[in-house]
Amino acid sequence: MGRTAASVPNGNLKTQLNGNKLKSAIYKKNGYHNKAQRFQRPESFEQAPMYVAVMTYLGFGIVTLFGYFRDFLRAMGLEKCQIANEREEQKDFVPLYQDFENFYTRNLYMRVRDSWNRPICSLPGPVFDVMERVSPDHNWTFRLTGKTIDNVINMGSYNYLGFAENNADFLKTVAARTQQYGLGVCSTRQEMGNLAIHEELERLVAAFLGVESSMALGMGFATNSMNIPALVGKGCLILSDELNHTSLILGARLSGATIRVFKHNNMQSLERLLREAVCTGQPRTHRPWKKIMIMVEGIYSMEGSVVRLPDIVALKKKYKAYLYLDEAHSIGAVGPTGRGVTELFGLDPSDIDVMMGTFTKSFGAAGGFIAGKKELVDYLRSYSHSAVYSSAMSPPIMEQILRVMKCIMGLDGTTVGQARVQQLAENTRYFRSRLQEMGFIIYGNDDSPVVPILLYMPGKVVAFSRAMLKRKIGVVVVGFPATPITEARARFCLSASHTKAMLDQVLFDLNEVGDDLCLKFSQRKYSPRPQQHNNNDGTGQSANILIG
Repeated sequence: MGRTAASVPNGNLKTQLNGNKLKSAIYKKNGYHNKAQRFQRPESFEQAPMYVAVMTYLGFGIVTLFGYFRDFLRAMGLEKCQIANEREEQKDFVPLYQDFENFYTRNLYMRVRDSWNRPICSLPGPVFDVMERVSPDHNWTFRLTGKTIDNVINMGSYNYLGFAENNADFLKTVAARTQQYGLGVCSTRQEMGNLAIHEELERLVAAFLGVESSMALGMGFATNSMNIPALVGKGCLILSDELNHTSLILGARLSGATIRVFKHNNMQSLERLLREAVCTGQPRTHRPWKKIMIMVEGIYSMEGSVVRLPDIVALKKKYKAYLYLDEAHSIGAVGPTGRGVTELFGLDPSDIDVMMGTFTKSFGAAGGFIAGKKELVDYLRSYSHSAVYSSAMSPPIMEQILRVMKCIMGLDGTTVGQARVQQLAENTRYFRSRLQEMGFIIYGNDDSPVVPILLYMPGKVVAFSRAMLKRKIGVVVVGFPATPITEARARFCLSASHTKAMLDQVLFDLNEVGDDLCLKFSQRKYSPRPQQHNNNDGTGQSANILIG
């Protein structure tokens, strides 16, 4: 199916998407050039007391020693071996993996496995239902009891704006698109899978971001891992933030480019690498690098920190480098109108060479996008493996993205989208400030809806997760090797769909659990200050109240 004119449900949409006029209007309306916004928002990375680090290492040491002891008992036949074993006829084969590679899984992870992969049996909105399960063999296997834990407050999903919902009135257009196009395209865009709705989505994404063009892809992870190799290769240099997501790291490795890592959000470290790259060139030959690309994220999903974008843009201009910005967690979630960190800092979108984002979080859908200059996007349509070889996006998924994006932009004639963006910002500030007052150590930026609470010790990670579930609060806990060994944490993700009553309940339980497990490690003193919070009761009416 060739390129066709998009079918536009909104009669005025076609007029509103007229290129430069719309981009200029967006700049003026949303303050992309507002110099007053160009400042670094406060971030917190408080260090724990020394005894906490000592106890953390000691805890890992103890469980490791017990792991070796249990392996000895299994080898002697004194303890039943629960793990899969190679068959006798394969004993002479080279093993697929070394035995020690599974040491952590069988001796540490299995003891706390019940804290992860919990089966959900409802819509993952602000609350959900969890299927109850028990283990007769210390977490090696699980058995469902047939019961459910109902109305668990969801503090772990990336449903930032609450659009992962089942409101029948909101989803009418999605149902209509499903009837019109079906569920799947079963072809690539270059063959028979290029629908009018694909081009409508890409024009709307470009208008939303204020750039010339965009390209929608079916998988967020592949948007990074498959497009980076099409942009850089041998003879190019990638400067990557040390906390970048795995998809960025994989894409950089697949590209064949030289990779150098700079310290997280450290401009001195980045500039030192840029200066060295420009001055010395490639190793051995000292020829100039073909390209130098800086790769960063908008919001870092484990730290909750926001990229220092104005400083990075200044450096990339100074040293004539390219900038690849991953806005997976920031698009829709930050900025006065939800347009990400570019808007948050009042920067011109044209300063970002490659803008990447996903639809899996704020938009409650699936897939990702690459946006920027038209020449860039046209090039990737032909040379990106993800664009050429993957099946085109599913039509109902695209309609979900379209309805959410139109809602955020106000093209649906309502202010629901902007109200949700504002509500998320208020929830974020309220939740973070209360946690600091309680004495928890939290990481990240004041504007970030990702809120990591530091737990540190391995025993407290699983105890925290179990205690919160007993109180009907679903949380995500993360430890080594996903985090540094001394920085295990619980990661809370705020949503616009969280009411104040929900947040207060979570905070109340957090306060109790924090006292019971001795998790309040902060040595800073925060004085309670009144904050305005939009108390939405779900009826569409809201009132500003003061929170002590």
